[in-house]
Parts: sequence; structure tokens; C-alpha cells
Amino acid sequence: MQRVNGTPLTPVSFILNGVPGLEDKHIWISLPFCSMYIVAMVGNCGLLYLIRYEETLHRPMYFFLAMLSFTDVVMCTSTLPNTLGIFWFNLKEIDFNACLTQMFFIHTFTGMESGVLMLMALDRYVAICYPLRYATILTNPIIANAGFITFMRGVILVIPFSFLTKRLPFCQGNVIPHTYCDHMSVAKISCGNVKINAVYGLMVALLIGGFDIFCITVSYTMILRAVLKLSSADARQKAFGTCTSHICAIVFSYTPAFFSFFAHRFGGHKVPHSLHIIMANIYLLLPPTMNPIVYGVKTKQIWDCVIRLFSGSKDIKSHGI
Repeated sequence: MQRVNGTPLTPVSFILNGVPGLEDKHIWISLPFCSMYIVAMVGNCGLLYLIRYEETLHRPMYFFLAMLSFTDVVMCTSTLPNTLGIFWFNLKEIDFNACLTQMFFIHTFTGMESGVLMLMALDRYVAICYPLRYATILTNPIIANAGFITFMRGVILVIPFSFLTKRLPFCQGNVIPHTYCDHMSVAKISCGNVKINAVYGLMVALLIGGFDIFCITVSYTMILRAVLKLSSADARQKAFGTCTSHICAIVFSYTPAFFSFFAHRFGGHKVPHSLHIIMANIYLLLPPTMNPIVYGVKTKQIWDCVIRLFSGSKDIKSHGI
């Protein structure tokens, strides 16, 4: 281990301090977090099961939903077990390399979440604007390639976070005022120059989030134009209805993300640090919790499959795993 005047430059481990200022309320904070995590795991694993085994759901829209559910499972699992360990058992220590690994998974799959939402917007655009060519445009190889490219985009852009963090000297301590290893939360406790980390982090946010939001906006602009040209009110309502679940997913995903982004950069000391940390956790928990609920309630095909499953119908295919 490198040292300067006896102080380690690269610590063996970090100490995750939970929610600063609310340490005595960790147990109470953990209750809604744990409840949301259970709902997220049950809901998303249930969706993955239905989409895998129910042949009526073997369509592009549901394949993209399966990608979203898998992403949600990984995203919240990369942080919540560790966070609950801090809240319940005071397990605050995390190995340096484990911290970098957690950082990689968090940022890769938050980027994947944004990318899948963008792909789902394009799916709705093709379904509404080119309904007769829908099946020929969104073939299974196209869907698989789109998902793979979206995943690799996140991997390629996030990998430098680990190298940028590893180069930093940590001579002022190893206590991170957070519940998980976020890139800038780790970088800010360094005694080195973190300007490159901050600039690169902002660049990645713009390349992923900015690009995806632009594509979503363009897709829904084209969808709106196409729907308003329909002569039948019922046809317009039905077309908009197919987008409702996806719009809700966008709101649940981007609202806490925008709050965290703008609060960090423009909130200054007006927003308590404890609120920053809570919102950062909600950003990773709210979409995985709400997405299966929204799609389960709003999507008739999924609702029908759930009813058949719990009513003991044999329509759900019993293939071996």
C-alpha cells in the first residue's frame, strides 16, 4: 500500500456512514426501503417469469419490458442489501475493490435503465406510426442487438470511473457520507484533484441521459402527431393508452434523477445532505418498485396472465427451466 507520511494513499476499505445526521433513525428509514425492495424483487421477478413462459407475451414490447425488469433487479440489488446491512447491523465497512465493483454496477445499470426506456419509446413509435411493419422492423435479432448495444454503451462509459477513482489519493480518511459507493461521493473524500472525475461524470450523464431523453422526446412528438391525425376518438384513446405505462415509467425514473442532479449542482447548502442521500436511494428504488405495479395494472395482457396464473389455469406454459 502506498503511503505519504504514514498515511495510506489507497485505503484497504471504506466506511459507508449511512444517512449523515439521521443515524438514530436508520431503523425507521430502513422499513420503507426494505418494503420497496421486496415489492421490486417480487414484481420484477414475476414479470420475468410471465414473459419467459407465457407465449402471448413473446412480443417486442414485452421483451423490452423484460430487459427493464432485469435491469431493475440488478440496479436495486447492487445497493439495498448493503444499505440494509448498514441500517440493521452497523456493517459499514466495504472493501476498496468491492466499492469500485458496486460503483460499476450502479452506474452501468442506471445507464441501462435509461437506455431501455429510450428503446421502449422507439418501440411505441414504431407500433403507432408503422403498425403494419411493426413485426418486420422489430425482429428478435434487432431487439437483442439493441439491448446488447445499450448495455455495452453503459459498460464502456462507466469503466473509466474505476480507473479515475483508483488514481486518487485518500489521505484525509476513508469515511463516505453515503449508503453506497457513488462515483462522486467516493471522489469527494479524496485529497486529490477531482476535477477530471466531475467533468467526466457530467459528460457521461449527458451522453447517456441527455441522448436518451432527446430520443424519447422526439419519439413522443412523432407519436403525438400521428395520434392527432386519427379521425376516431376511440382510436386516439387506444393509441395513447398503449403509451400510459411507459410514460409512468419515465416519470418514476427521471423525476428523482433530475432532483438529485439539480439539487447537487444548484441546491448548495439549501438542501440537507441527508435528503440528498435519501433521494439517491429512492432514485435506485422507486423505478424497480413502481414499474411492475404500473405495467401489471395498466397492461391487460399481463393482468390476464397474472389472473390465469393464480387461478390455476394451464394456459401458462410449464416448460422446464
